Amino acid sequence: MDRYLVISSDCHAGLPGEQYREYLEPGYRDEFDTFLTERAAMEAEIASRGLRNEEFAEQWFEDNEEGLRGGWDATRRDQELEADGVAGEVIFPDADAVSGGASAPFGAGLGMSSDIPGDLLMAGARAHNRWLAELCSDSPHRRAGIAIVPILDDIEAAVTEIRRARESGLRGGILIPAMWRPYAPYHDPRYEPVWSVCEELEMPVHTHSGSAPKEEFGEHVGLYIAEVRFWATRPLWFLLWSGVFERHPGLRFAVTECGAFWAADLLWTMDIAYDREHASKKLGSQLTATLPRRPSEYFDRNCGIGAANTRRRELARRHEIGVGNIMWGNDFPHPEGTWPHTREFLRDAFWDIPVDDTARILGTNAAEFFGFDTARLRELADRIGPTPAELGQTEADDGRWTELAAAGRPWLTGKEALAVPEG
Repeated sequence: MDRYLVISSDCHAGLPGEQYREYLEPGYRDEFDTFLTERAAMEAEIASRGLRNEEFAEQWFEDNEEGLRGGWDATRRDQELEADGVAGEVIFPDADAVSGGASAPFGAGLGMSSDIPGDLLMAGARAHNRWLAELCSDSPHRRAGIAIVPILDDIEAAVTEIRRARESGLRGGILIPAMWRPYAPYHDPRYEPVWSVCEELEMPVHTHSGSAPKEEFGEHVGLYIAEVRFWATRPLWFLLWSGVFERHPGLRFAVTECGAFWAADLLWTMDIAYDREHASKKLGSQLTATLPRRPSEYFDRNCGIGAANTRRRELARRHEIGVGNIMWGNDFPHPEGTWPHTREFLRDAFWDIPVDDTARILGTNAAEFFGFDTARLRELADRIGPTPAELGQTEADDGRWTELAAAGRPWLTGKEALAVPEG
């Protein structure tokens, strides 16, 4: 049987911290020394406060020492991804999600914050982007690198960096801060130049889980777990309801590593409000003043979900979420992802999902969203990709999903269907 073309919409790369020095502009290198010292002290404090499972961390690094080099070494990276069956990848920053040892300078990574001076954030971002362009130049048809672009402090500098990053070969788009305080929210007109240049250059805009108001949580790690997805998904509805996707129909936006489960209920609540369901009849014309279409229509046209390690519960709701919006990822080389046991995870999740839906979620959605050349990737996929049989999909098209597919988004079709049981 034909092998799946698998593209991971959520991979990570980053140099061991001190190796970023040569990519930093000379004027920031003394401050980089201070940053490294402060980060080491912070990591020691995290360990001493019991916020990290040190036993797990030690075992993780011991078991995966060689594979983790793929976080910055292109040859090793290809070996690990091919063993996972992954032909193409979308690359976010911060290779080390355990001890923070391979992350962008000055905190300019997944958790970038307005607490850091804007010039330092941009300097760290540019250093990472320069290095990432080098990594992506090795097998560029396989890699869609995402440029870190702190857009909050200096819009002109952000636009300049977006253009420079695209010219350097980073075609995966840009990563923006998920949290904007104390700057203006993303519905503010000041960000229009960013949305315009990203639409022009076909650079998707991304948020990624990581940021949250950690200073409010104290020792309660569970609070972070409960909220971290909210902060990364929040920009989506700010852009949507303020008409950014209406003004920029070619702009693409993705939320990554937040799962996909939240999208179904978000679309439901937004659509029924838009359609003036009972609870929203009292609201004035301003509710829909900027949107001539339903929110779900903008979501389908403009948005994607980098649903790393997509779960069974999410796949059961894929027709409500949007089969064409979900893009699987293995989260290489983070321990919360599926690497280095992706084939087993895929079998557990997709064993009864129809082949056509599986193909879209595992690869073709991402290929379209990020502009991968599927003809070039196909030769590799035909060698390393999993087959339907290897995923246990011997009865994947037996009709068990027909009712759910027909129901689609029940608030639009008027049809309801119960989720298919696990077994």
